Amino acid sequence: MASLYLVGALDGVTVGDAVALDGAEGRHAVTVARVREGETLRLSDGAGVVVTGAVETVGRDTLTLRVAAVDVSEMPVPSLTLVQALAKGGRDEMAVQAATEIGVDAVVPWSAARSVSRWDGPKVAKGRARWQAIVQEAAKQAIRARVPAVSGPATTAALAASASSSPDTVYLVLDPTATDRLATWEPPAGATSIALVVGPEGGIDGSELDRLSSAGAVRVRLGDTVLRTSTAGPAALAVLQARLGRW
Repeated sequence: MASLYLVGALDGVTVGDAVALDGAEGRHAVTVARVREGETLRLSDGAGVVVTGAVETVGRDTLTLRVAAVDVSEMPVPSLTLVQALAKGGRDEMAVQAATEIGVDAVVPWSAARSVSRWDGPKVAKGRARWQAIVQEAAKQAIRARVPAVSGPATTAALAASASSSPDTVYLVLDPTATDRLATWEPPAGATSIALVVGPEGGIDGSELDRLSSAGAVRVRLGDTVLRTSTAGPAALAVLQARLGRW
C-alpha cells in the first residue's frame, strides 16, 4: 500500500495535476523514507481528500507527485467522538492513538474529577498540541483520509451542558455498573453524532455520572470486566464501528 503524507488543502485538484510535498512531511519523505522518483504515494489534506500518483521529481527536502487518482471521503453519519479523561502514565495518549486508528472522528480531552493528570495554564496548549500530533501520526499510519480534530479540554459541566442542548448528539458514558450493554444498544434515529465518554483510571465519580445522566447521557457497559482507560475507549469504538455496519 502506498505511503500516506499530509499536505495543505487539495480542493480543486484533479487527475493530471502536479502536487508538491514540502515542509516537515517533504523532508521526512525524502531524507527518512528515502522516497525516489517513480514511487507511488498518497497525499491527504486530512479533511477527506486523498490523491494518489507517482513521484515525478525529488529535491533536497521536497518532491512533486503527478496525480493519477482523486478520492473524497465524506464525514460518516453518525460521527464518532471520543471524550477521553486525562490520565496518568500516558494511558490517555494510548487511548487517543488507538481510537484514531479505529476510526474516531474527533477527540475531546476531559478534565474529570478523578483525573490525576491536569492541564493548567501553558499545559493546555502543550497537551492539545501533543494529542493533535498523536492523532495525525495515527491517521497516517492507518492511511486515513481524515485526521480527527482535538478540541480544548472540557469540564464535566461543559459536557453536561452539551449533552442537554445537543439533541442530535448521543452521549454514551462507559460505566461498568450500567445495566445496558453497548453491544445491544441501538442508536436513535436521526442521531448525527455519538460521543463516547471514558473516565480516568479511578473511574468516573458518582456525582459526575449522575450529572451526565440527568443531562440525557446514556450509561452503557462493555461486559463483565473493567478495562483500563487506555483500552476501554478503543474497545467501545470497535463495538460501535461494528454496530454501525462500518466493520
